[in-house]
Amino acid sequence: MSTGTIIAIVIIAVIVLAILAFVMPRMRARSEERKLNRARGQAAEGHREEAEHRMERARLAEAQAQRERAEAELHQSRAQMHEKGLADDEIGDAPEPGRFERNTDTEVERDAETERTS
Repeated sequence: MSTGTIIAIVIIAVIVLAILAFVMPRMRARSEERKLNRARGQAAEGHREEAEHRMERARLAEAQAQRERAEAELHQSRAQMHEKGLADDEIGDAPEPGRFERNTDTEVERDAETERTS
């Protein structure tokens, strides 16, 4: 081989090494960026799922609270009717004062919901 051929091979090898030295860090950076974006997406999806779950629980709690408010308003109106003497025929059905009677169906539903969310 002539000296010119050896010099050409060395120059080509140096150029290839320079290109690799320049391109490889960029390729690694892009790979790491893709991994980071994928991890961000997974984290965001996890937070979205948790938010949806909590929103559903909040909707259920709001519905339960609305039912409880409606029942309380019903009892309040019945109390006013009894005070005015308009519901004497229902006196036997009235709950005793000082005794809070829990609705066992609502309690069972609430316990089941608590177990599902645990």
